[in-house]
Order: sequence, then structure tokens, then C-alpha cells
Amino acid sequence: MTEFGRFLLARRGDLRPADVGLPAGTGTRRTPGLRREELAALAGVSIDYYVRLERGKETHPSPSVVEALADALRLNEEERGFLRELAARAARRAPEPRPQPSRRIRPTVMQLLETLRPNPAYVVSRTNDLLAANPGGLRLFPGMADWPEQQRNTVRYVFLHPAARELWADWEQKAKGCVAQLRALAGTDPDAPDLAALVGELIVKSPDFNRLWERYEVRTIGDGEKTLRHPEVGTMTLSHEGLSLNRAQGQRLIVYMAPPGSPDHDAMTLLDLAAPGSSGDSGRTAVSKEAAPWNPSR
Repeated sequence: MTEFGRFLLARRGDLRPADVGLPAGTGTRRTPGLRREELAALAGVSIDYYVRLERGKETHPSPSVVEALADALRLNEEERGFLRELAARAARRAPEPRPQPSRRIRPTVMQLLETLRPNPAYVVSRTNDLLAANPGGLRLFPGMADWPEQQRNTVRYVFLHPAARELWADWEQKAKGCVAQLRALAGTDPDAPDLAALVGELIVKSPDFNRLWERYEVRTIGDGEKTLRHPEVGTMTLSHEGLSLNRAQGQRLIVYMAPPGSPDHDAMTLLDLAAPGSSGDSGRTAVSKEAAPWNPSR
């Protein structure tokens, strides 16, 4: 079964007949969701053709078939784009391997992190390796600074660090978002070594990650609001924005904010001013040794 087929199977299992205007019928349904023949009828394709698509025997669905399947599965725009990418990849025999993304941080980005204080801010790779952070950005994750620099990854933290489940008031929602973002990346670059290594580790070490990974939900990460129960400064609700950095091969700048003068802003400021060494940080903007300042001559 291809990734295209697995995605169809997962999304089919999430739909009930009532979701798409079909009668439930009588008797016990062996399928936890729509039957293959029901989805095939909704998409206007034969059951035999749909079975071949789901099992990976047919790898060249036309754009109109892909769109019909997306309509039948009630996919949103991000999920539609993901399905199109999976279909295109299934039709390619030997896609060109993508180069490994750089982990270097430009000096101007380091300066930006410092300028953003007291707002917690950090830079992550496309797989959420923590490449650089200002003091509040690093302390936002209690205990992250105690990990070796090469191990610091925000998704790994969510699933494997003992403090994570207490930090986020809605841990399950946070975890779903992390997995959905990695699924979206897997749709465009599934064979990337950095992605494969992280996903493989989390599948082995976290049953929760494995459960969510098999749901095939896809979503990119943008703005939002998070409530954090931080052990140093108490509970605070912060808005955040994720900004793509130019010429940085997937690196993103994440910035957290709160209205000036609010208790949340006060807590955020206290986090930035926390005594040096309380979280293993020097108090200055931190950068991984593997993510040394960018040098165009290298």
C-alpha cells in the first residue's frame, strides 16, 4: 500500500454514512467508517478501480479523480493539497532526492531574536529542531536546556519530556498539531533522513505519537493561542506567530506575545528575566553548536 492508499484508508475510516448523507443501513458494520463501495460511489469511480487505488495497484489517478475523492472524503484545503502531492509522488518512479536543509543561523536572525525580548522567540528547522532561542524562548520549555543541544526538538519535547503534559493545558490538541505538521512535511519529502529519523524514534518511544501518526491528519502550523502552566511564572495565555525565514531552507521563527500591561505579559517578562542558570541557560540568546552563525563563504 502506498502513502496515497494509506491516506485514503485513514480518511475513509473517519467518516460515517451520516457525515456524507448516506443511510446507516441495518446490521453491524464491520468497517469503522465508510465502506469502499460507498466511497467509490460518492467519488463516481468503480469499486474495482477504488480498491486498486487504495491498495497501491493503480498509481496514476487523474486530477479529476483526485478531486472527486477529496470531495467525497470532505477534505479541507490543506488535506486536498496533501492528497494531490501524494498522487503526484505515487506517479513518479524515482523522485530526485532533496538536499539536506542547512542548520546554520544567520547573524541577523540571532540579532532579531535578541531584539524581540521579552517576547519568547526561537528558530526551528523544518522538523522542529530547536536551532536558536532567546532566553524566554528556551525557558518556555521547562527542562529543554537540560537536554543535549542535538536532542532539542519541540516535537520530541511534547511526546518524550516528562514536563510537557503539565505545561500545555490542552496537551492532546498540542500533540495533534505537532503530528499533523510532520504529516504535511511527509507529503512533500517523505524520504528525508531528518524526518525519517525523528518519526522513527517517536513511533518506537511514544504510543501516543504512533496513535496520532496513523490518523493521517495534515495541517501546517501558523498563528494561534496557547495556555501554558509554567512552573517558573505560573499560568499564562500567549498568542504566537510562525514566520518562514528567507534563504533558510524551511527554518521558521516562532514568536510568542501578550497584550502589554496584562498579567500574561508580566509573566512573559518574568520568564525572560529569570535568574541566569535556573534552566541551564547563560541568559544570552542561545544557538546550537550545530547551528553556528551562517557564513556565505562555506
